[in-house]
Amino acid sequence: MPAIRHRPKYPKLDEADEKERSALWGDRCGKYYSEYGEKRLTGGIMVCWCPHNICYGFHCIPACEGCNNVFSAMVTRWPVAPERVVYDFACALGPYCMLQEPQFFGKTSFVIDHFHAAGHTKCSPAAFLSEYANADPKLSSINSSAAECGNSALRQIRKSVSYTLQERAIIYTRVFLSIWNRVKALKARKKGRS
Repeated sequence: MPAIRHRPKYPKLDEADEKERSALWGDRCGKYYSEYGEKRLTGGIMVCWCPHNICYGFHCIPACEGCNNVFSAMVTRWPVAPERVVYDFACALGPYCMLQEPQFFGKTSFVIDHFHAAGHTKCSPAAFLSEYANADPKLSSINSSAAECGNSALRQIRKSVSYTLQERAIIYTRVFLSIWNRVKALKARKKGRS
């Protein structure tokens, strides 16, 4: 997806964000810190998937993935915010997005997928897709693990990409995801005819 606008700047909020990162974790979601902070994981490729396992797009990130990466991707590439965002750390992403662009994200719900919800022991159940599905049963049919399936497929190219320069790694990833999308689309078309 091509960029349709620049990412807005929020000098006061960016300053507050820096202070927040250096603060103690307190009673906030400890899952982020336990999975990423302590391990000091580096960046990689952040991919946006639809529930049908089709890749919308990707970008390379220099440090571990955070709210800013997901926020920036949506604000700069979506004409209208998605109705629902299913994300590992939706507990943090929702408030982050609403603080910076409340009009853009006003009708978006941010939910944690079924797979990752168990680790969010300090988060409100209001952030869990399962809670929404209890109220609206049609939401239980959402493939909340589409991103996990797609990301696990990227393991096929992980080694090859790690030994190339960034420019070639991007080309290689783009080709891989284009073929992935084409295969998924052909399978869906074939399934529709059956």
